[in-house]
Amino acid sequence: MFSSLRIHNYRLYASGQIISLVGVWMQRVAQDWLVLELTNGSAVALGIAASLQFLPVLLLSMWGGVLADRLDKRRLLLWLESALGVCALALGLLDVSGVVELWHVYVLCFLLGCFSAVETPVRQSFVVEMVGRSSLTNAVALNSMMFNLARIIGPAVAGLAIVAIGTGWVFIANAVSFVGVVLGVWLMRTTELLRSDPVPRAKGQLLSGLRYVRGRPDLMTVMLLVFFISTFGFNFYLTLAIMARNVFGGDADAYGLLSTLIAVGTLAGATWAARRKTPRMSVFIGSGVVFGVLEVVSGLMPTMLLTGLMMIPVGVAMMTFNTTANATIQLAVEPEMRGRVMGIYMLVFLGGNPVGGPLMGWLGEVNGRAPIIVGGVVSVLVTVTAWVILVRRGDIGRPRLRRRGRNIAAEPAETADAAV
Repeated sequence: MFSSLRIHNYRLYASGQIISLVGVWMQRVAQDWLVLELTNGSAVALGIAASLQFLPVLLLSMWGGVLADRLDKRRLLLWLESALGVCALALGLLDVSGVVELWHVYVLCFLLGCFSAVETPVRQSFVVEMVGRSSLTNAVALNSMMFNLARIIGPAVAGLAIVAIGTGWVFIANAVSFVGVVLGVWLMRTTELLRSDPVPRAKGQLLSGLRYVRGRPDLMTVMLLVFFISTFGFNFYLTLAIMARNVFGGDADAYGLLSTLIAVGTLAGATWAARRKTPRMSVFIGSGVVFGVLEVVSGLMPTMLLTGLMMIPVGVAMMTFNTTANATIQLAVEPEMRGRVMGIYMLVFLGGNPVGGPLMGWLGEVNGRAPIIVGGVVSVLVTVTAWVILVRRGDIGRPRLRRRGRNIAAEPAETADAAV
C-alpha cells in the first residue's frame, strides 16, 4: 500500500506535506471561528469569507493548469507554497496584535485563494514527475490518506489551541508548517524527476483545454455532477461551524470535534480507495447517492453526539465519491492536457463556493440545520439525474471513461496516465 514511499523525492514531498496539511486544517478552523467571533456568530459573514477564498478559483485555476503544462512545476511550487505561508503569517500577526478586523480576514482570504487556485493544479500534476507512471495510482491514494489524516489531527488540535491560546497563534503555527513542504521540495534530487516535456507557449492554450473537455460528453457529465455536489453538499466548513455554535450551543472545541469525526470517515474512504485499482462509474454514482442520503440524516440528528457519529459514514461516502471522480477523469485524459484538465476540474470542484457559500450561509441564518439538509437533497437529485444520463449512454459498469474514443478499461492501472 505504501510503495510510493520507496521513492526518495516522494518521501521528501510526503514528509513536508503532512506537516503543512495539519497546519492548513488548523487555520481553516481558526479562520472560521475568528469570523464568527468578529461578527457575533454571523453565518452570512462566514459564507462571504468562504466565497472570497474560493472566488479566485473561477479566475485563476485554469490559468494555473496552463502554467503547469508550460513551466517547471518544482520551481512554481517553491514560490507558491512560500506565498501561502506569508498569508498565514500576516493574519496571525494581525490577530495576535489585537488589531484584526473583519476586512483584514476578507482580504487575506482572497489572497490565499489566489495562490491556492494556481498551486493546486501545479501540485497535482507534479506528482507524476516524482513517482512515474508505475507508482502514480498508489501516490494518488497516499496523498488522499495524508490529506485526511491531517484533517483528523488539525481540527482537533485547533479546537483545543483556540480555547487555550487564541486563534492568532494557530495562524502563526500554520505559517511555520509551510517550512516543511518548501524544504521538502527544495531538497529533491532534480536528476531523478521524471519531467514531461513542457508544452510550448502558444495562443489559445486555455481555450483548447476547454474545447477538449467540452468535446468529451463523458468528462462533462462527471464534472457537472462534481460541481453541484461540491457546491451544495461539501459545505462542511460552513455547516459544521453553524451546527456546533448556533444549533448545539458549542464552542470551538465542539466544531473541532465534528470536523475530526468527518475526517475519520474520509480517511477510511481514502484507505479503501488505495486498495482499488480501477475506478468504476457505478461506484462513483452509488457513492454520490449514499453521501446525499447520509448528509440529510445527519442534519436531522437531535444531538451533537449523534450528528458527530453520522459524520463518519458521511466522510467515507464523500471521499469515495471524490477519489473515484478524480481517478476517473485523470485516467481518461491525454498527458499533454493533464495540467489544463486539472485546472478545469478544480474550477468545477471549488468554483461553486462563491455561490454556495453565501446561499448556505443565508439558509443557516433561517435555520441552522437547513444547509446540511438542503445540500444532501441536492446531492441525491443531481446524482440520480446523472445516473439516468449515464445509463442511457451505456457508461455505467465501465471501469473508466474513454480516451480519444477508445475504451481504456483493459489498460493496466500502472501504465495509465493519471494525476493526483
